[in-house]
Amino acid sequence: MKILLLADIHGNYPALAALSDLFADESFAYIINCGDSLVYAPFANETMRWLQEHQALSILGNTDKKVIRLLQGKPMRKPGKEEKRVMYTSTADQLETGTAKYLLSLPISATLRVSLAGTENGDEVSTIGIFHGSPEEPHEFLFDDTPDERFRELLAHCDCQIIVTGHSHTPYHKHIAGTHFINPGSTGRMFDGDPRGSCAVVELTAGSIKVEHFRFAYDVEAVAQALADAGLPEIYARMFREGRKLN
Repeated sequence: MKILLLADIHGNYPALAALSDLFADESFAYIINCGDSLVYAPFANETMRWLQEHQALSILGNTDKKVIRLLQGKPMRKPGKEEKRVMYTSTADQLETGTAKYLLSLPISATLRVSLAGTENGDEVSTIGIFHGSPEEPHEFLFDDTPDERFRELLAHCDCQIIVTGHSHTPYHKHIAGTHFINPGSTGRMFDGDPRGSCAVVELTAGSIKVEHFRFAYDVEAVAQALADAGLPEIYARMFREGRKLN
């Protein structure tokens, strides 16, 4: 069984289109998306439709929650800088009724139980915990250099064989105390100086878990042009081109 892991798409539909091409010959039992699907690239409807059409198991990230506040007519306290706030307001204004309804239906976290047939003792069940930040804190940043002790502490908050998170835009795979912690990196907005998107594939077999990370090129200039056409701050085009966080 193969499962595609995504996170932090940030409205970058050209990255999803490239991802579809990359795995055109692959078949996935599930697609898991760890949130922050929206904001920063201006393809909100296209992104949400892609997730719906591919039946992705998606949760909410912090940027998604801020967009929901705007959709509900509630004040958004942060971010304070206008060049950041406009990225949220423009996203909320862009969403169509159907894609907004889909966004509003998403949970903060989820658990997926998968069954693998063919073991000597019958079916083997693996549980996958899906979070944006961490099992304890939705906005916690977990990095590849986060101490192993912190990951052990998080086991008290989630009894799963696999824990998938996003938020930090940092790809990693750690096997700690019998649990696999995986971050696929940012599918649409990496910060490591490489503008390519990031994702991961988990392959489950009876008694075995294999994880492979991928980096893939996409049409960065299509994102930059769409930002310019929408009259959004030029600094975001620079960020996508450079693969860096600049504000």
